[in-house]
Amino acid sequence: MKTGRVGKLTVSVSLVILAFIVLKLNFIDSEEKQVDQLGAIIENQQHLSLIPDFASIPLVTDKKQAFFDYLRPWVRLQNGIIKDERLFLQRSLQHLNDGLALTDAEYYRIEEIANKYQYSSRAYNAETLKELLVRTDIIPESMVLIQAANETGWGSSRFAREGLNFFGQWCFKKGCGLVPQSRTAGMSHEVAVFKSVEASVASYMRNLNSNAAYSLLRSIRADMRAQNKEPTADELVYGLVNYSERQEAYIDELLEMLRHNQQYLVGNNEEKPSV
Repeated sequence: MKTGRVGKLTVSVSLVILAFIVLKLNFIDSEEKQVDQLGAIIENQQHLSLIPDFASIPLVTDKKQAFFDYLRPWVRLQNGIIKDERLFLQRSLQHLNDGLALTDAEYYRIEEIANKYQYSSRAYNAETLKELLVRTDIIPESMVLIQAANETGWGSSRFAREGLNFFGQWCFKKGCGLVPQSRTAGMSHEVAVFKSVEASVASYMRNLNSNAAYSLLRSIRADMRAQNKEPTADELVYGLVNYSERQEAYIDELLEMLRHNQQYLVGNNEEKPSV
């Protein structure tokens, strides 16, 4: 009899434990489904903007000023770096003109600058340094700001918000950037993605100072330097004729924007000390 009661008790306990396990498994399964559903919701959310929401600023004047103020420090930083590079090359050129030989340290840095601006030479002498100086020069701040405003719709474009791309720069390796929704069939380019605003501005300036498409811009700037004139946006902007398929119409649009936005540009062009 005792054995029978113990057996029944054991069976009862076993059934209770089994029921508990089944309930627990059902609870875990339900919990996992909730996590999966939550993950799906997160994945379908819009990408968070990496920059301020300029489009939400109600007053146009405030939005323009905010956009320029946000981008300006990075433009000045890169121009400061370029000024230092240019000053170094000018000093090295003076050494050669004085009959002095370049040091190993000078050769090393000259090669670094030459590689940055895609300038190749078998030897560095007075003539080649002059050619490198044509590439190693600043981009007028107001031109950079206006072009960024034009390319991004005052910072509201998808490429600026998600990829920190303020100048519509392309890349050509699959997965290198963001695919334009209006990309022509058969085209494979993407809009480049940058890790920082600084990287975006630096890439844009390096592009203008090295790409063959902007040799006219560099020529205009060099002519102004030869006349002891500081490069200006309203002169150099003509060198951007190959920046857009719209060419002359694009230049006219930039010039119009320069004229209409002087109040946000004038008085904010103090030179940044060399870094």
